[in-house]
Amino acid sequence: MASTDAPQASVRTGTRPRLLLLDGHSLAYRAFYALKEATMSTATGQPTQAVFGFASMLANVLRDEAPTHLGVAFDVSRQSFRTDRFPEYKANRSATPDEFKGQVELIIELLDAMGVRTMRVEGFEADDVIATVSTQAAEEGYEVLILTGDRDSLQLVTPDVTVLYPMMGVSKLHRFTPQAVEEKYQLTPQQYPDFAALRGDPSDNLPGIPGVGEKTAAKWIREFGSFQELVERADEVKGKAGENFRAHLEAVRLNRELTELVRDVPLEVGPADLERTPFDRSAVEQVLDALEFRANNFRDRLWAVDPGLATAGGEAEGAVVEDGFELDTTVLETGALGDWLAEHAAGTGRTGLAVDGTWGRGTGTVAGVAFAAADGTAAFVDASALDEADDAALAAWLADPEREKAVHDAKGPMLALKAHGWDLAGVTSDTALGAYLVLPGQRSFALETLTQRFLGRELKVDEASDSGQLALDMSGEDDAEAARGEALMLAARAVVDVAAELDEQLESRGALKLLQDMELPLLTVLARMERVGIAADRDHLDRLEAQFGAAVKQATEQAHGAVGRDFNLGSPKQLQEILFGELNLPKTKKIKTGYTTDADALVWLATQPGIPEPAQDLLTALLRHRDQSKLRVTVEGLIKTVTEDGRIHTTFHQTVAATGRLSSSDPNLQNIPIRTDEGRQIRSSFVVGDGYEGLLTADYSQIELRIMAHLSGDEALIDAFASGEDLHNTVASAVFEVPRDRVDAEMRRKIKAMSYGLAYGLSAFGLSQQLDITPEEARKLMANYFERFGGVRDYLRAVVDEARQTGYTETVFGRRRYLPDLTSDNRQRREMAERMALNAPIQGSAADIVKVAMLGVDKALTDGGFGSRILLQVHDELVLEIAPGERAAVEALVRREMAGAYPLRAPLDVSVGFGATWEDAGH
Repeated sequence: MASTDAPQASVRTGTRPRLLLLDGHSLAYRAFYALKEATMSTATGQPTQAVFGFASMLANVLRDEAPTHLGVAFDVSRQSFRTDRFPEYKANRSATPDEFKGQVELIIELLDAMGVRTMRVEGFEADDVIATVSTQAAEEGYEVLILTGDRDSLQLVTPDVTVLYPMMGVSKLHRFTPQAVEEKYQLTPQQYPDFAALRGDPSDNLPGIPGVGEKTAAKWIREFGSFQELVERADEVKGKAGENFRAHLEAVRLNRELTELVRDVPLEVGPADLERTPFDRSAVEQVLDALEFRANNFRDRLWAVDPGLATAGGEAEGAVVEDGFELDTTVLETGALGDWLAEHAAGTGRTGLAVDGTWGRGTGTVAGVAFAAADGTAAFVDASALDEADDAALAAWLADPEREKAVHDAKGPMLALKAHGWDLAGVTSDTALGAYLVLPGQRSFALETLTQRFLGRELKVDEASDSGQLALDMSGEDDAEAARGEALMLAARAVVDVAAELDEQLESRGALKLLQDMELPLLTVLARMERVGIAADRDHLDRLEAQFGAAVKQATEQAHGAVGRDFNLGSPKQLQEILFGELNLPKTKKIKTGYTTDADALVWLATQPGIPEPAQDLLTALLRHRDQSKLRVTVEGLIKTVTEDGRIHTTFHQTVAATGRLSSSDPNLQNIPIRTDEGRQIRSSFVVGDGYEGLLTADYSQIELRIMAHLSGDEALIDAFASGEDLHNTVASAVFEVPRDRVDAEMRRKIKAMSYGLAYGLSAFGLSQQLDITPEEARKLMANYFERFGGVRDYLRAVVDEARQTGYTETVFGRRRYLPDLTSDNRQRREMAERMALNAPIQGSAADIVKVAMLGVDKALTDGGFGSRILLQVHDELVLEIAPGERAAVEALVRREMAGAYPLRAPLDVSVGFGATWEDAGH
């Protein structure tokens, strides 16, 4: 029996060309359904399961089969000569799932970037194109492989043509050779269409013969030799099956005609035109970035099958020699560093710097440092081999702002160097930050990714995201120390080259000033904040962990009591059985495993009329269990991150949010609830440190709405801010046409929700959901709002129209967010991009203003010789630790710098609070 597994390595032998043909639509559908529950999509809502599955399958088969030639055939539409001949052909197929729409075009876009030829011909199906090319190729001496999920292609199998048929999703293939076809069906490949015509094909809406299944159909073909012979001797077929066959003779004749694949489709390409070519690395990266495929291992699988990486002998080329990274390298001996720096890195030109070390939790270690000078030389020094003179020379060079340096993701190396006692200054390019400004929607800013993207070169350097450790590829080297140095010097050289390319792109986008004046200076501020951290009350955290743990236990017992038995509250299957089986509650959203039991579904169920009391008690307990479990997990995470100094050192990220907002991790301090009692208890765990007077918090009041008023120029909204009255009360008075003292809480609530919703691109439907009103009421409310504040309406329309023309939005500081989906044919993607276009200028401007404020506050504290320091930035809030006797001066300083960060027409307003804990300092 033939093996059902695809080989794990190339089976090609000799010099005979091997052509691999893929049935694009067939495989895309298989990939989609294999990963349908993976819910993969981009930020604009475009599902990507089919693209990911297709690309994964393609990478695997290219690795395993090593074809020299490659082509992918696609259907043009469901209309073909077969539908002209038989209008009901495939008419029973369901409509294309909405989640699948648009993904074939994305697959073709990826294939184009990979240099793979795609073929489609009006009036014919992909099978016919494959049949034509495979026939030509076999005649010209090629070995042909056909990867398809359509068994009709089995008729193409010959000693020169093999069909690879997916058996399990897209991961396991059955190799159909002539022998394998005969073993499976006891028929030759040439007899397969005869058999298929008699059997019929429900998927193509080709009717079978009543009472005639696969066994009978195969038996007839074996007995009579062919379909044509069977038809000519139809009277010899005995029994009821024979009567049915004769009664449906015309139908099966038509089946046979439609099942036969066309082998002479007029094509513009032949087998020789399908020779594989190297990938366009930059184009592939752009597609992968747009698809938001983040995993580096997925990209590695694609790069591994790039024919541009193989020599004639099939071996991988050395990155240093073949990809433009030839270096004059030196591994410096003890005592040689100072002279090397003076000779190669003390003049004009930027030096690339790479650090081998670890960093995180505000500190780090250094194992080695590499330099790539502007004159083409490079050097590596082992940190453990430095003598006193080397140490002093390196410290002076690193701290010299006149020595221009390019570093990748510089905050980590900066922390590691600082832990060793070295300050880092003079960084004029951080390649991660530069790439982020050029491509804010990209998800991977690893140096190897940027090298491939911007230089089209291969770099074997990996950065482990968990520890910050720079892992160096030392394969094939006898001397591990030399390999470590060479890899680090290679990284330093790549940084210099990528930085030069980024400078040009940043300049063309008007973003170079944003890098130099905002993002790079912020690096130093954030590194200092991470090193300092914020003090934590460990005893209070322990009490909260016990409190939330007890609440989880209590909620569990309440849920068990409501049901009358123990069950696993974390098991969706058990919850489904109880909620929709035993209690017969209204059905929620249908999912693969039944009906969803997520938090939104439970809240919805709790609001439905007629829910019996035991069920209400259960729903209440389930919601509380989930809420308290999240709080317990949050507190447990905080406890784990308290270091020996009694402080928590979060990590700030500049390249995560496409809008420019900072984010934090390990722990994520932006996840702490702000308005709940439990959230306030957690914030009380962050306390003033020893030797300091208290914590001061400062944040912006209604910054998004002030930016919207400024950008729209709406005089009525600007005047509402200028009045000094409650903004939402003033706006509600205008919208509802009542005196200010007649505005009730409900009116104010609606206006507040709508005002912020407009800043976030909220639709009338979204507003109706948020306010629990009908969409018609929401539309009327928005119409009334725009009647009073027409400038806002005009601005919101104009910003989307302009972004559709230019392809991007801009903040008040010129930060761009690129939104190619604004012109997408896919309505879901287009509407999501429109919401982002509404949101990005406002949210991005707010993020930029906060960054400018941080820089201003930090500089004023430093220049003024203050002992107070910035600890945190969370959303629009700064948290400072105040040295004794500095409160009044620092508060005045903070108000001045924050309020003056940008001159809005609706001026920035700053709220300040002070206390012994983060919560006490709230305002």
